Amino acid sequence: MAIVTIVGAGMMGSAMSRPARDNGHTVRLVGTPLDREIIDRAREDGFHKTLGRPLPVGEELYQAEELSQALEGADLVIGGVSSFGVDWLAETLLPLLPAGARVLSITKGLRMEADGSLTPFPRYLASLRPDVAFCAVGGPCISFELMDGWDTHVAFCGEDGEAVEACRRLLATGYYHITPSSDVRGVECAVAMKNAYAMGVSLAIGAALRAQGEGSPEKYNPQAALFAQSVREMTSLIALMGGEAGSAAWAAGDLYVTVFGGRTRRLGTLLGSGVPFPEARERLAGVTLESVAITTLVMEALRRRLGEEAGRRFPLLEHLDAILNQGADAAVDWERFV
Repeated sequence: MAIVTIVGAGMMGSAMSRPARDNGHTVRLVGTPLDREIIDRAREDGFHKTLGRPLPVGEELYQAEELSQALEGADLVIGGVSSFGVDWLAETLLPLLPAGARVLSITKGLRMEADGSLTPFPRYLASLRPDVAFCAVGGPCISFELMDGWDTHVAFCGEDGEAVEACRRLLATGYYHITPSSDVRGVECAVAMKNAYAMGVSLAIGAALRAQGEGSPEKYNPQAALFAQSVREMTSLIALMGGEAGSAAWAAGDLYVTVFGGRTRRLGTLLGSGVPFPEARERLAGVTLESVAITTLVMEALRRRLGEEAGRRFPLLEHLDAILNQGADAAVDWERFV
């Protein structure tokens, strides 16, 4: 059996402990400075206050200042921070890793370079520690369902095929199904963009409320149309980044689960109902809005790279950016998609 150290005790990072423990591994869950209350509570009674579920029996718990101890002898390190925690992870975790270490990241996001090109997080981290094998998880996965052992199918991607396969062997279970992929650009683009476009699909939910009031049934035709436009644009962006067309399947799957619930759906619904973004942000105070960050960053990158062509090729993403950053009305101009 192996030692698996998970850095980041948020919902998804903590959920990754379930397949690891079910496979008999020693699991060490390390909180970031933002997870102190989660670790303190779990040390009392094993309960994860955010997931609302007990952690697997036998899991070892560490605070951020105990990171070096938690890394001793680790066969796999899982980076479980949000996109806002990547710099912390790079500054705090990477210097402690031995050469040859294997890191599996669940963080979804992209970095923009000066020329408008977009770099997946695993490639960025590898540029800082080329002697470490970085892999990443992509695909539809809700943390609650993974923790409860429901069938889940994801991709593990990385440029080191041996490292990807090693991660797969450690974590695959009868319910956690893993497809290996070498398409880091495509898979990582897919999972990063699902937050932006889930907000876009959710505009239609808010628009129905705006037209008919609270309690009105959802209207699925406009949601489906925005879903289709989202997949078109994500597929186009994957191609622009040099990814493989087949990775769009992970984009569509991840978009599907994100539209069904969570903070991104709530934000898109508020915006679609006519609530200006500053007010929506206040209503969601304390909630991490990765959808806002990725929309703004990627649209700026596309403008740098494509100029005026960016809006013609990515009209829904441009519309979302205008709502968030220019105070535009959320009403969708459907003819832009024709």
